[in-house]
Amino acid sequence: MSERTPAQYLADLEDVFRNFHGREYSGPISRETWFFADLGLASIDAVILGETLDERYGVKLPFGEMMADLGSRSNRDIQIGEFVDFLDRHLKST
Repeated sequence: MSERTPAQYLADLEDVFRNFHGREYSGPISRETWFFADLGLASIDAVILGETLDERYGVKLPFGEMMADLGSRSNRDIQIGEFVDFLDRHLKST
């Protein structure tokens, strides 16, 4: 896979969320957008997002680790920027 930039990962996520599992989101999406609070998604959607991105990039990403970390926080929401950083970190090594 050719090296992608964080901006490209953000664009990929915007594309995914525009029609995510039958739900359309038309608001602005940025690094500061919250997965649950802003996009209105549920915890099962995090699992579906992981599967969707595994398929999109053709690799198995360690989403379980990221979700376990999220579960240990007092604020159990995650900003899209964290997903971007996660993708950037893990896809550079593929």
